[in-house]
Amino acid sequence: MSSSVLAIIGLATLAVAWILGFVMPSIRVITYIIVGLGAALVAAAVVLDFRRVSGAISSRRGLFGFGAGAGMALVLGIVLMANAISVRVNYRFDFTGLSQFTLTTQTKEVLEELEEPVEVVSFFNPADPRLIGLRDFGHNLLTEYQTYTDLLTLRVEDPELRPDLARQYRIGPAAASLGTMVFVGSAGQRQVFGPQIGFEAEHAFTSALLEVTGTRQRIIYFLTGHGESDISGDYDSARSGLRDNLFQVAQLDLLRFGRVPDNAAAVVVAGPQQPLAASEIEILDQYLQQAGRLMVLLNPDPHDGLRELMRKWGLQVGDGLLVDPAAHVVPNVDNPLVARNRNNLQLTDLYFPGVAPILPLPDQPDEIQIVPLAWTTPDGWAETQPLTDDAPEFDPDEDARGPLAMGVLLVRQPAGEDDPNLATRLVVIGDSDFATNQHFRNGANSDLFLTLVNQLAFGDEIISVDRKVLPVRRLVLSPEEARFFNLSSAGLLPFLVLIAGALVWWRRR
Repeated sequence: MSSSVLAIIGLATLAVAWILGFVMPSIRVITYIIVGLGAALVAAAVVLDFRRVSGAISSRRGLFGFGAGAGMALVLGIVLMANAISVRVNYRFDFTGLSQFTLTTQTKEVLEELEEPVEVVSFFNPADPRLIGLRDFGHNLLTEYQTYTDLLTLRVEDPELRPDLARQYRIGPAAASLGTMVFVGSAGQRQVFGPQIGFEAEHAFTSALLEVTGTRQRIIYFLTGHGESDISGDYDSARSGLRDNLFQVAQLDLLRFGRVPDNAAAVVVAGPQQPLAASEIEILDQYLQQAGRLMVLLNPDPHDGLRELMRKWGLQVGDGLLVDPAAHVVPNVDNPLVARNRNNLQLTDLYFPGVAPILPLPDQPDEIQIVPLAWTTPDGWAETQPLTDDAPEFDPDEDARGPLAMGVLLVRQPAGEDDPNLATRLVVIGDSDFATNQHFRNGANSDLFLTLVNQLAFGDEIISVDRKVLPVRRLVLSPEEARFFNLSSAGLLPFLVLIAGALVWWRRR
């Protein structure tokens, strides 16, 4: 048998071994034997015809071919090595605008700080086609959780085949029909039902993790009973943002409950339409006296009860509403637009759709510190007359000239005390509409609201805010930006065409 035939058979044997390695990985030993046989045949062909092979290699053409082959082999080896490494070490990149397929920073921190094992038992009936999508979504989400901790395990059970386990984990008929995932930890167990997985997803899973490991979640209470913005209606986006930051959100009726609950991280009063009772004002005042954390979102010309509460704490709610011809959301001059250099948190493009001025009273006690949160330009003022279709004009006899604060943070640290937990924190903003669903996701309004709540609850600024919902955003334009937009849309393209035509004429003349 000639050396050429041996070489062809050897190469064909190596090709067969390579194909078997992909198609039938279970017969790895046989594949290695075939590889050895092919290599031996190729080596035998080289030995039998060594002189011709060495001559071909030592020629100029052979050296060129050998170099090219070595280069190709090197590239192929690098590719195979990179592929082998990627099988063991992988990283996902989420290029969506809001990282919709990535866990929030807060959930990652919870998983990285997990110190005890948590088991998740999944009870979904595989024969029910309605539950397949929810089951797969829940399992995939939990797989994403497991990339950040080794202490989270998943066990899949069929409630129809294992009724004993269903009874052990207190899975009732309704839960079995809907599907459920049971989180089990040292502090108990928590069921997350199928519909919750679909609607709440990460909210439900992370909350369950915190509960079964005994981690206490902070609760933000929203005052109710006076026509305030509803956390399930106008403030639904704000509630979702708070839950993204691992807060629980609840409503509080002071007339029924009689006091602020001890587990309150902060209380939010969001634009009440009816006056608060004197007893409620007294409860809020006592809460502040006891190192309370209160956020009051007013609207222009609020009721006397809240005005009086603000006065007790050294603040005055000015009359009228702020207008700022130099910086507003076009075309509404009464919607002040706040740039980065005019807010304490250095956020971009804040705006307030109708806001009252918040002024500090003179002669503040030494233990009280008042920090303005956002303010108008010097051209702004507090307009006390009703706005008409005509542009408002500043009246020096009635209107207060800017810059004027739209909101403030008040901190009272008791004399001789350094513990920040003993400090009273009060945030007052002269507008409640900026945090409603219509405006929450526009500009940096959501960052302002969530940062202030975190500052109240924890005493420092929020580290990160992850948002998973992308509603329709409003284009927020200042007067200068609107002017440029109008002029450029009407004249920029014709001007560019004219310039291009002039250049062509100049080159061809």
